[in-house]
Amino acid sequence: MSLTKDRKTELIGDYRRGTADTGSAEVQIALLSGRISQLTGHFKKHSKDYASRRGLLMMVSRRRRLLDYLKRVTPQRYLDIISRLEIRK
Repeated sequence: MSLTKDRKTELIGDYRRGTADTGSAEVQIALLSGRISQLTGHFKKHSKDYASRRGLLMMVSRRRRLLDYLKRVTPQRYLDIISRLEIRK
């Protein structure tokens, strides 16, 4: 149920801010968004998987907290990441 190593490396490469960046808010948000999209596809087939649904809700709230932090600290980076990931309208 997790991201493959190749997909994770690709996401980190796309959203990192510097050459050695693997843990910035943008990278974490991108990784969480990838896992959230995988889990939403999983729930279309397994609608009664409540344990995984709890994990999904925790991931969504963690992503929300990271987005709130980014919006508070640097609003321009916040706007860039939500437009790139198409999280909001």
